[in-house]
Amino acid sequence: MWFKGSLLVAKWTVGNSSLSGVASGVFKPELTGSLTFMNVSLRYNGTYTVEMNHIGEEKVSATFYLFVYDIIMNVSLHTDPGDAVEGQVSFTLYYSTMQGEAKEVRWFFNGLQLRNGSHYSISGKNLTINQPSRNHTGRYTVLLTNPFSSETQHWNITVLYGPDMPVLKVSPTKAVFVSGESLFLSCQAEGEPPPSATWFFNGESIATSSTGTVSLTNVKTSQSGVYTCVMINTRTKAKLQRNVTIIVYESPSGEPLCSVQAVNGSAALQFLCLWPGGAPEAQVSFPGLSVNASGYGNYSMTINDIQSLNGREIICKAEHPLIQTQCSVIPRGPVDFLPVILISMSQDEQTLVVIHCSAKATPQALVHWIKDGNHLQTGPKYQISTNTTQLFIYDFNVTTDLDTYTCTAINPLGNETVDTTLLGPQISNSSVFRSNNRTEVTLTWDVPLTSVITGFDIQMKGPELSSPSQPKLSIASDFRTIQSKPASARATTVSGLDPECTYYIRIIPKAGRTAGEQSEQHRIGPAAGLSGAAIAGMAAGIPCALLVLLIVLAFIYCGRRDRVPRYPVPRAVEKVKEAVFVLL
Repeated sequence: MWFKGSLLVAKWTVGNSSLSGVASGVFKPELTGSLTFMNVSLRYNGTYTVEMNHIGEEKVSATFYLFVYDIIMNVSLHTDPGDAVEGQVSFTLYYSTMQGEAKEVRWFFNGLQLRNGSHYSISGKNLTINQPSRNHTGRYTVLLTNPFSSETQHWNITVLYGPDMPVLKVSPTKAVFVSGESLFLSCQAEGEPPPSATWFFNGESIATSSTGTVSLTNVKTSQSGVYTCVMINTRTKAKLQRNVTIIVYESPSGEPLCSVQAVNGSAALQFLCLWPGGAPEAQVSFPGLSVNASGYGNYSMTINDIQSLNGREIICKAEHPLIQTQCSVIPRGPVDFLPVILISMSQDEQTLVVIHCSAKATPQALVHWIKDGNHLQTGPKYQISTNTTQLFIYDFNVTTDLDTYTCTAINPLGNETVDTTLLGPQISNSSVFRSNNRTEVTLTWDVPLTSVITGFDIQMKGPELSSPSQPKLSIASDFRTIQSKPASARATTVSGLDPECTYYIRIIPKAGRTAGEQSEQHRIGPAAGLSGAAIAGMAAGIPCALLVLLIVLAFIYCGRRDRVPRYPVPRAVEKVKEAVFVLL
């Protein structure tokens, strides 16, 4: 009896030609008990058992497996899932055929046969890669064989991975950049496919090149901060990011400024150190006033014990990461000063006198103004400037406003008082200088410092001044004004003089419409009579002439006694008289 599995497929008695129970055309029993398969197909595959039973004896049996093979054709490979990604649990590569089955299946990786292990599992038609990595990228081959044929198929597997941790570079390599400089940021990372980079600053994307670089030119302090590079794998959508901090510093503008001012009713001094701007702000301090105290940008410190500070240099130390410098201030009380008088005239010819009393003091002194023992206040007649250093006297009247004005400069470290006595318009001295051709003179003059003057009239007496268009001269018997000069003038030139004529020139100072004391009169022209020097010489020569006369008389007297005189006495006397006359 023949069985396929448990199914009886043939049964007969050996030696008996009768073959009942055998499928004809499929199996062919043999008289010896053998079974011949005809027209085998794949469905014949299976386990077959033959049992032989001899009557009266024990039954025996034998089992075998029948393999039916077809020619292997059209082998193809497939993957599950579609992409191999680094880090996933597994990746399976399997084959299929259009025809034929393999008795033996062998898998290869880059030409090396694979076997079951921790990295690979081979089962049936499947090759499973456990926890694939980038190292599993390569050429996979399957070899199918049976007793009648063999087929080979290849498959290139690329394991997708990344991005790895990005590598960030800042060029040039610096810890701190200065405002106005330029820099480049680059971001690179390993991955398959190569990941793309995008840069972000303050949550917003910024322009990034295809190579993952960012160019920052003429950077500003507002560009300081954290820059983030995000790398993304376009196939797996995996992302990885990394940050880099860019610091941009900017120096404060200019130089630090030191100053001091009075506070608390001028009972204390407040020292200020100002160095604005910059990133970060500069740290400033007064080490001479306090060792530990400091501030940033705009710092002040108030000191109540101030008398020891008079004339002492106080230094502000200013420190910024890019630069270190300092400034200083010297507090001091008011010292001697000289008031300055400024005079101007309005279009309606009203005179304005300004007394400027600015004492050299730190902090600036507060000025009090006093006249006739009374403190002056701002009103219609007087106005005091905001900083108190100037007193404005409006509609100045030479008759009533010429007086002594007292200014007292006060600051926490002392005070100083100066009296200013205003004088009417006057000339302190004057001079004339004639040119070599005697047709032009230069007139110079000075005035007292506190004299109130709005201008000068240059007056002349004598012939009219000549010019090419007026060569004819006429003589003026009285002074006339030939020039008017502003209050700032201290010299003038008069041209067109006749060298053979005599002129008289003087200067009239004015305060508004009021004329002041005239200067001395300067005579210009040829010598008229004896000069002052000649008269002085004659005065000195008279005593000498008398002495000569006495000597001559004595000589005559002695000559009459000793010898006959050469001239009669009356003649000698006449000679002496002539000599005296000549000397006179």
